Amino acid sequence: MTGVSTVQELPIQEEVDIVHVRQAAREAAVSVGFSLVDQTKVVTAASELARNTLQHGGGGVATVGLERTANHTTLQLVFRDDGPGIPDVEQALTDGYSSAGGLGLGLGGARRLADTFELDTKPGEGTTVTITFRTRSAVR
Repeated sequence: MTGVSTVQELPIQEEVDIVHVRQAAREAAVSVGFSLVDQTKVVTAASELARNTLQHGGGGVATVGLERTANHTTLQLVFRDDGPGIPDVEQALTDGYSSAGGLGLGLGGARRLADTFELDTKPGEGTTVTITFRTRSAVR
């Protein structure tokens, strides 16, 4: 995605930061006219990935960006950490698998909710997850 204007860069170092990421994602979604259903998808995915960044990556940063074109606006959320990385991506994306005792729906769920999903991870070097959501109608 080119031409992304960064709206906010948010640290994820403690539980309260997950709330800040959720709020920033919701505000960005509302600002470009996402429906309530799409806002919920954005916030749910942002919450899951922010929690993964904190719990599995040991903390990191979330970036919320918007790209406007003639016909659509794309909301991009990027989650980066310098944690241990994900040794088996396919296993991590399998519903029900959890290395932290959760439901095992966060990473795979975020992938299903977003229009695009990219995962870049290397053991010992951290993880970056990028998701995007596109407006369903022309820009207002």
